[in-house]
Amino acid sequence: MTPLSRGDWLRALGVVVIWGLNFVVMKLGLQSLSPMLLGALRFAAAALPFLLFVRPPPLPWRFIAGYGLAQGLGQFGFLFLGLKLGMTAGMASVVMQTQAFFTLALAVPLLHERARAHQWLGLVVALAGLLLIAAAHGEGPGQMTLAGFVLTLSAAFMWAVSNLVARRASQVARYEPFPFIVWSSVFPIVPFCLLALWTEGPSVVAQQLAGMGVGAWFAVLYLALGATLLAYSLWTRLLQRHAAARVTPFSLLVPVVGLWAAWAAYGEAPVLQQWLGAAAVLGGLVINQIGGWWSGSRVRSA
Repeated sequence: MTPLSRGDWLRALGVVVIWGLNFVVMKLGLQSLSPMLLGALRFAAAALPFLLFVRPPPLPWRFIAGYGLAQGLGQFGFLFLGLKLGMTAGMASVVMQTQAFFTLALAVPLLHERARAHQWLGLVVALAGLLLIAAAHGEGPGQMTLAGFVLTLSAAFMWAVSNLVARRASQVARYEPFPFIVWSSVFPIVPFCLLALWTEGPSVVAQQLAGMGVGAWFAVLYLALGATLLAYSLWTRLLQRHAAARVTPFSLLVPVVGLWAAWAAYGEAPVLQQWLGAAAVLGGLVINQIGGWWSGSRVRSA
């Protein structure tokens, strides 16, 4: 197993901070934009300004399109809708980390990657925490709804699918992450636009576009430039260098930032059961990472 370099650690921590703040920014954008319109604007801003300057990556188009549809339309279509239908920003940052469980479960049979006992144990502990969080849903103001939870869980599954596409693409050909993210961001734009027109109607979409204020524009640019182009380029670089089961657990640190940001921005205060669940999710990351270091130290000392 290739050890993580200092640069890899910095990439991972940068992604954690950007994505941790991501959920609060999404909530801001959804105050004036529909979920599908926010998705269309996000990926249009992430792709269209760069197409004349960035060459397509040297990959079969099925990988570029597959990643764009899974990560763009699938992950964020479900997530934006979940946030709109009652998912709190803080709990969304926790529930999205089931992608690590889904990624590991899919990478073993599909990519033939080996998963060690401590990785399974860590993810089972994290899954137990997520079940605690799910059981604490409610229907009152400021509470996580069951519909929001299920949609966010679906978003996490699509994130896992996109992880596998990126990992498989790195096995087929060497490519730079930034062009890959730019060109894959083209593919969700039209489906998001069609869904926005279908669900909201042309007149409502036009009103939302005309009424975009500073908050909406900030949300679109942050999601496009920071959370999509920068963070996913760093994330894809990590997936190129290391096995998916080694990389994806780092996202379990996102809720540390996400829960704090949601409390600071919206006054979201998780109940005790949700705090216990979040602690279990983070405990799963500790088991996953410490187990890997412990196993590696035993091998080196043998």
